[in-house]
Amino acid sequence: MNIFEGNFAPPGGRFAIVAARFNAMVTEALLAGCRDAFVRHGVPDDQLDVAWVPGSFEVPLVARKLAETGRYAAVVCLGCVIRGETGHYDHVAGQAAAGVLQAGLATGIPVIFGVLTTESVEQALNRAGLKAGNKGAEAALTAIEMVNLLGQIAEAPGPPAPRDEPRYAALA
Repeated sequence: MNIFEGNFAPPGGRFAIVAARFNAMVTEALLAGCRDAFVRHGVPDDQLDVAWVPGSFEVPLVARKLAETGRYAAVVCLGCVIRGETGHYDHVAGQAAAGVLQAGLATGIPVIFGVLTTESVEQALNRAGLKAGNKGAEAALTAIEMVNLLGQIAEAPGPPAPRDEPRYAALA
């Protein structure tokens, strides 16, 4: 039996970070935590590229474009959506999450969701390093773990399962 589990060994390759400028006080702290975590885990700063976008809604498009280049082992998405008095929050947060998910599924490259969705500025600042750790750092660790996990799966021994087995009949 093969067991696949990611680890935090320094993976090869470049990493991209997409950061939203909206709520910059928070996203700059997320970016600092993200970069620090990469460096602490053996990914040098010169192996990181940062793309700034206007807001969290624009993050998925740029993340997908970066992933499609094939230059990056993973793409980390950082942003901050704070609930306001209108439904704008629900639309932006939901579409940012769905778009990041789709970018990863469409490209096969880990695209990591590090967009904060909070009720207040205080909660956002706490999650950007003030009290509750730094979610940007956690996103970097997730990227490293996913790159290593996908590498293990790709290198697993054994032939692929035959497509003509009955369990695949419904998929044909």
